[in-house]
Amino acid sequence: MLLASGLSVSLGRRPVLSDVAFEAQPGQITAIVGPNGSGKTTLLRMLTGDLAGQGAISLDGDTPATMAPRALAQRRAVLPQATAVGFPFTLREIVRMGHEAGHAAHRPGIVDEAVAEVGLSRKIDGFFHDMSGGEQARGHLARVRAQVWEPMRDGRPSWLFVDEPVAALDIGHQLQVMTLLRRFADAGGGVVAVMHDLNLTAMHADRMVLMDGGRIVAAGRPTEVMTDPLLSSAYRCRLCVNTAPPKGIWLLPQAAALA
Repeated sequence: MLLASGLSVSLGRRPVLSDVAFEAQPGQITAIVGPNGSGKTTLLRMLTGDLAGQGAISLDGDTPATMAPRALAQRRAVLPQATAVGFPFTLREIVRMGHEAGHAAHRPGIVDEAVAEVGLSRKIDGFFHDMSGGEQARGHLARVRAQVWEPMRDGRPSWLFVDEPVAALDIGHQLQVMTLLRRFADAGGGVVAVMHDLNLTAMHADRMVLMDGGRIVAAGRPTEVMTDPLLSSAYRCRLCVNTAPPKGIWLLPQAAALA
């Protein structure tokens, strides 16, 4: 499992995380939610080693900071909010970068499978810059999937860390991506995702971590975290947690997932 304790970091003189303890289990999707500026991305960056600060982190009993880069890349893949591509690569070449850094680099065909998984097979040999923003987001997801293709390897879980993986996507592709993450977790892998869409989070996450002001204010099953008082306090507005009525006209991800 992923365990962290005492995570604290400041940007300049401003504290961004304050003594945060965090845990995530393999076989589950752990979603980090909260308002803008609450510390979600900072927490993810500390968990992945992209941001230094105080505290201790353990990934399945190992300390990521002391692992060789190649060994760490074969255990976990990271999808940040945005990734700049400065050269005219094709989608195939972008995904191959993840594949060749990962644990399945010796297996041919993974790149094609990863691209097919996100529904971009027809674009695989096209230039990445010619793709739409949503297609590029899915292409980067294919890249990190190719890096940790097997959710379980040699009896140990692989991990995906993803920051707002559905932010640029339409509702159909949001569901596609969340289903992909769900399958990865169900096969034994661990998923840690920064999310903004609380409906999608409630549908797919096993555990929610609600942040506010650089601290974790609640953690547990979605039904335990998504309560009127907790969400209203964190988001600074009146929120009412409810369920969709059986009749009427509603456009909700829940309805699409059941179709």
